[in-house]
Amino acid sequence: MHAELISIGDELLTGQKVNTNAPFICTSLGSAGIHVERIIACGDTIDAITGQFRESLERARLVIVTGGLGPTRDDKTRLAVAELVQKPLVFDEATYERTLRKFRATPGKKSPSNLRENAHVIEGSIVIPNDVGMAPGMIISAGERFGNGYLVLLPGVPAEMEAMMQDTVVPFFASSSEGVILHTHLRTTGTGETTIASLVSDIEDSLPPGTTLAYLPHTAGVSLRVSTMGSSRASVERANLRVVDAIRERAHEYIYALEDLSLEEVIVGLLRTKGLTVATAESCTGGLVASRLTDVPGSSDVFREGYVTYANEVKERLLGVRSETLVRFGAVSREVAGEMALGCLQASGADIAVAATGIAGPSGGSEDKPVGMVCLGLAAQGSEGTAPLLKTTVFQAHGNRQRNKYRFSEALLGMLWHELREV
Repeated sequence: MHAELISIGDELLTGQKVNTNAPFICTSLGSAGIHVERIIACGDTIDAITGQFRESLERARLVIVTGGLGPTRDDKTRLAVAELVQKPLVFDEATYERTLRKFRATPGKKSPSNLRENAHVIEGSIVIPNDVGMAPGMIISAGERFGNGYLVLLPGVPAEMEAMMQDTVVPFFASSSEGVILHTHLRTTGTGETTIASLVSDIEDSLPPGTTLAYLPHTAGVSLRVSTMGSSRASVERANLRVVDAIRERAHEYIYALEDLSLEEVIVGLLRTKGLTVATAESCTGGLVASRLTDVPGSSDVFREGYVTYANEVKERLLGVRSETLVRFGAVSREVAGEMALGCLQASGADIAVAATGIAGPSGGSEDKPVGMVCLGLAAQGSEGTAPLLKTTVFQAHGNRQRNKYRFSEALLGMLWHELREV
């Protein structure tokens, strides 16, 4: 079964809002073996809505719609569907009583005058209860005129839509889906799409039937998605795993996860597993690395402390960076990054310390040290009686200030991840 998603709302077409519902719906349908072929945004007019519904039902057996179900004048989805399928809106007593009880449960809160209007549904539809909000959802058979396809109407509010998808929509259509879809995400860091593609080009040329490979670039790199469709779950899982294993063998240096995890989540997990702690010393990233690590639940077990040493004087005072090093090599140098990491290691008492100093831009660069250049350092405690391990490297990013800062943070986390894999 193939599906199309339609999001109703002028705010989606003017850029005032971003369609955040589509990823959840696609993932939910995929778990039921339903493939989404199109995601469409549609304006708030009856003509636009009916025209889009008619067009989508000619292509797909299942059309899922979000938005436009409220009782106000700008909510036209129900009216458009009633016109399209030539069925009237009828009052649903169960929906009315359900929403009325919600208002009665709050002392002093009066029910709105349009509560009865909110309880009108398309005649003959399967009503989807809204336990989170007010507007009911509906599953509607579009009739023989549209190949007996289905329209599913859901509110645009994410919490309401998600509950309806999980509790009603997916179970309803899963039983009629004859296919199985499996997606495996390979998260990478430290390189771009071109390098990954060159590593796996022959694998991509010999994918088994029903399997596709997609490249999903993001701010810090690229993720790969291996998707396999088929009629048998066992055969789908075998084919998908065969491709995933082949890619892992070829690009293992860059792949840090086989699920939708951030690099910082993987790092915190590795630190906890190995019983290690980390501290950060940051200049150009302004605390972004520490922020990303501490965004992860449980990071308090492994994160010791962080230093934001933007000024040279602070690098000297807090981290012990030598003034002669700053004068000779400059603040943006491998030498300074190394001394920042060593100073952070000593001051914090952590097992590992990482440091970054660079030029985020848009100004401040030179021919030798262009905008987007960052110097990274990593220091780790040595065994008893031995000097600490020290590694430094240079990374070059290309973007605006915010993009460069994020890529700097990703590069430093990538350096930490590589080290943790070897410990």
